[in-house]
Amino acid sequence: MNTLTIPRPNLGLTAATAADLMSPNPVSLRADATVREAIALFTERGFGAAPVINNAGRPVGVLSQTDVLLHDRESVRHARMVDESGWDEIPAMSHHEGFSVEVADPATVRDPMTPVVFTVNLRTPAEKVVEQLLALKVHHLFVTDEGSSLVGVISALDVVRHLRPTE
Repeated sequence: MNTLTIPRPNLGLTAATAADLMSPNPVSLRADATVREAIALFTERGFGAAPVINNAGRPVGVLSQTDVLLHDRESVRHARMVDESGWDEIPAMSHHEGFSVEVADPATVRDPMTPVVFTVNLRTPAEKVVEQLLALKVHHLFVTDEGSSLVGVISALDVVRHLRPTE
């Protein structure tokens, strides 16, 4: 049997710190934003997740598409209508005699978000960032400044962008 061996180059990081790896000024969600606003952000921007920040700009959680799907599945929403027989429960988005009824989800992103945020600071060495991504088994780390305000995000793709062959 003939096996093909493909030489693999050794790769090294060209970034020294989290500040070098990060994408600055990440789009985030306010903790009081509605789930509907989050869905709009995810669909318009093609995001799979976004950090959730408080009024001071500090990260307090992460909302992912999966969080939204689970929230939607667990939510039971009904509209109440009056017809000639009295009050009647009609499921959200049902059609009744030519019109439809939809119940707006009043939940804020604080309800379904994951209330854990993995952060690094601007000066964290790039190698430590990679170690944390692997150890925590996450796809993103958030970068905070000295005041703990969100200033950037590092994805696994950001790390790959900074890999170069070494001699």
